[in-house]
Amino acid sequence: MARIDAHQHFWHFEPARDAWITDEMAQLRRDFLPPESHSLFQRHGFDGCVAVQAAQSEAETDFLLALAAEHDFIKGVVGWVDLRANNIHERLAYYRQFAKLKGFRHILQGEADQALMLRPEFRRGIAALGQYGFTYDLLILSDQLLYAAELAGAFPKQTFVLDHIAKPGIKSGETEPWRRDLQMLAAHENVVCKVSGLLTEADWQRWQPIDFRPYLDVVFDAFGPKRVLFGSDWPVCEVAGGYSRTVSLLDDYLAAFSPTEQARFWGDNAVSFYNL
Repeated sequence: MARIDAHQHFWHFEPARDAWITDEMAQLRRDFLPPESHSLFQRHGFDGCVAVQAAQSEAETDFLLALAAEHDFIKGVVGWVDLRANNIHERLAYYRQFAKLKGFRHILQGEADQALMLRPEFRRGIAALGQYGFTYDLLILSDQLLYAAELAGAFPKQTFVLDHIAKPGIKSGETEPWRRDLQMLAAHENVVCKVSGLLTEADWQRWQPIDFRPYLDVVFDAFGPKRVLFGSDWPVCEVAGGYSRTVSLLDDYLAAFSPTEQARFWGDNAVSFYNL
């Protein structure tokens, strides 16, 4: 059994580029690099991670690939490429030379056009991914789930992973229509789900483990133990409790699952999905 953190970030902080880091997240306004995360992994028994893009440029992809080449515990990279580019096949053919580059992501949650993923030029890029063996991470908000379900249905041979369980309203305690729409996406067998980004959707200072159980129940019921992956979303999780509390929260929840199911969640599913 491998223990894999399927979702974490690295960056050299740049104020202009990283404007998404608001004043209330000021503790993230610094560099976060592999030596710091590696100490966290060792403390919690993780064997490696998947580094995910946090900026939309090929320079970001190249930065993560350079870190992965230098640090063996970075087992995979989810980068960025312009899926709408006319030369998308050329760019994907170029990136196929990097064994640790497993897939790509676009920050769809930040687009003014919530249905951007369904536009012809974006779909053309998604269609190209499978030809080069790349996965696709869906970073969306809960009100984009039905668009994601339509996209997944249109490309049944493309593998997708939903990031951060689509960011439901944990702080407010709302589960609908997120639950219904998540089930629509989960009905597509080519989609798996990262159980990540939970803490930052709750009340950062006052959340309790019980706050997350309704959402975890929905996710595990919809996707099943074979299609869920652990992701810490480090260092973003530091604003709402940190790495240790993230792991502890999910350790407690998984206690009722079988050893095999736990092993799948904590790493085996990530190894399989990302071909680590």
